[in-house]
Amino acid sequence: IASIMNRVRDLKNKYRNEDNVTDELNCTKISADITDNSGTVNQIMMTTNNPEDWLCFLLRLEKKGAPQLDGGLLNRLIGRYSQAVTALPAEKHSQNENYARILIRFAELKVLQDPEEARDQFHLARLNCKKFAFVHVAFAQFELSQGNVKKCKQLLQKAVECSAVPLEMLETALHNFHLQKKQLLSEEEK
Repeated sequence: IASIMNRVRDLKNKYRNEDNVTDELNCTKISADITDNSGTVNQIMMTTNNPEDWLCFLLRLEKKGAPQLDGGLLNRLIGRYSQAVTALPAEKHSQNENYARILIRFAELKVLQDPEEARDQFHLARLNCKKFAFVHVAFAQFELSQGNVKKCKQLLQKAVECSAVPLEMLETALHNFHLQKKQLLSEEEK
């Protein structure tokens, strides 16, 4: 019994002292503290694995701070969004609005780290979720913020051509673009 108790104590100390653990899904380092949430992630993946549960989990995680000010939180969020994108097959969820929101928010977070990778993520979201106007507007907003005015206009026009909905959102974004506003949609309009 003493031997077993020593072994248990050793294991507890080992895991308590461990700073990082390797995330099995995407091989990124995540914190081994209570914000790890791997139990929740595993539960989502093993049971429902749907965009609704992933988005709910990710938004709760985002409420823990401001990713633009907290590099650790930003890295955790990017890791978790990456897991969600990997776990949710595009061919199955491309018509799901929550899936589109996950793709867009992932791209928006990537902007804080690497704008070129963010562009790739916006492009991926646009390819997979063409029917949602907010996907096109988010990508256009990104291009506008990068100084690519021509690309911004082109993205909005293509969104209208492919009949993304709601059309009113695209019309408002185009109107604001023509007024040379920095934001294509205000928080109210979003």
